[in-house]
Amino acid sequence: MSSAELRRGPFRAGERVQLTDPKGRQYTISLTHKGFFQSTRGSFRHSELIGADEGTVIEAGEGRRFLALRPLVSDYVLSMPRGATVIYPKDAAQIVHTADVFPGSRVFEAGLGSGALTLSLLGAAGYEGHVLSVERRSEFAEIAQGNVTSWYGANVPPWSVEIGEADEALASLPQDDRDQVMLDMLAPWEMLEGAAHALRPGGVILAYVATTTQMSRFVEELRDSSNFTEPVASETLVRTWHLDGLSVRPDHRMVAHTGFLVVARRLSPQSDPLVLSRRPAKAAHSEPLAWEEEIGERAISPKKLRRVRRDVAHRADVEETGESDPGAHGKAVSERIEAELRDR
Repeated sequence: MSSAELRRGPFRAGERVQLTDPKGRQYTISLTHKGFFQSTRGSFRHSELIGADEGTVIEAGEGRRFLALRPLVSDYVLSMPRGATVIYPKDAAQIVHTADVFPGSRVFEAGLGSGALTLSLLGAAGYEGHVLSVERRSEFAEIAQGNVTSWYGANVPPWSVEIGEADEALASLPQDDRDQVMLDMLAPWEMLEGAAHALRPGGVILAYVATTTQMSRFVEELRDSSNFTEPVASETLVRTWHLDGLSVRPDHRMVAHTGFLVVARRLSPQSDPLVLSRRPAKAAHSEPLAWEEEIGERAISPKKLRRVRRDVAHRADVEETGESDPGAHGKAVSERIEAELRDR
């Protein structure tokens, strides 16, 4: 079944459904033939939704009502099993647009994480394009592959995953092979030589970084490389609004800083950078720039990673069979995890 067919028609056993109660609370469930949804807000059997149209409002046994819809990609990203922190939908949307990921794009992605950005890159590049994702940790790659396959079904757009170092993967590509290079990693400045080799002239390099120190160092080393245009940095903030008759005001909470985007384009190898004239900022270069050599990375416990891998495998079993009983995917992952533990 194609990814388009997965999003149309009545609800089927094995697929995800997002429930919303009258207070706006949301619950994501996977429908099974014998499943039963239970919460303090009400309960019902999954069979009451299987075969119903999307957008159905179901009456729970206690008289409570729930709206049932398939989750959008933004909902899915925030609820899917994750090993690494995901790139938020607001940033993924900006990345796809800012980097001009067009149908047919050949994209390089360094730092696969849990596959959140990959979902959007694959959707934008389409079946005529290709995304190459490189991840250091095999556990993250396994989780990301499960998340992407769950979303797209059997027909995932052209996508390759490599376990290893991103700089080596970039160097191994043919020259001018890629239209975009996406860097979601701690030290994106280490990829500049490889990105210059792999990007076609006019191609886009984009780094997603969390701190101002990372952003500043990436920008300065990008300039020093003389291979790219003047970089542009930005961040995206999203604020929802309260809407009730004449009571229209911003909500008290917003999705604020998650990361910075730094974007530049590959120059022709025969050209020197165009230096933009700007009024110098006082003390901006009054002393040599000093960078922290060690950049901290929050460690993820092996126990949590094992749990997430099992969750991803169990979801794949549910999607295939429509039953909540353990299946082939869960058994295979459990055997791999047991083998890894024995080898330690």
